[in-house]
Amino acid sequence: MKKGFTLIEILIVVAIIGLLTSVVLVGLGSSRAKGRDARRTADLHQTQNALELYYSKNQSYPNVADWSSLRTSLTGAGIGIPDIPSDPIVGWNYGYCRTPDGYGYVVAAYLEDLESAALKQYSSSATFPCEPTATGAPSNPLCSKSGSITNKYCLTF
Repeated sequence: MKKGFTLIEILIVVAIIGLLTSVVLVGLGSSRAKGRDARRTADLHQTQNALELYYSKNQSYPNVADWSSLRTSLTGAGIGIPDIPSDPIVGWNYGYCRTPDGYGYVVAAYLEDLESAALKQYSSSATFPCEPTATGAPSNPLCSKSGSITNKYCLTF
């Protein structure tokens, strides 16, 4: 009599392990999205701190049109900022724009979790100084002026 496992028994064990692995990975997906959203929120607050340092030195915020230009302006301004973070998903970008008078700005990001407490509902009369956009995320502008909750997270100053 031979001792060991038959091919069928091994295949059944592999199938069960594969099923359990897929259940665990699906369950972790929302946790990973929430983690990326927490990073996005922290990144925007970190950028706000850098913008305030820039303002202290130059008495206005950087007059640039996108995130990569903002990165160049802040890292080259001599204010001790080595780098500005990027969105954790390749192809997604944060948004930035400055008010025409130079005394205000908007930084924004798309969040993956639509149930996030960071998302706000803006009234239809809400106004923002400008509407930055992000590539790779849904094609509507950030900082929506619509009355419904969206996946857009915006910090204004």
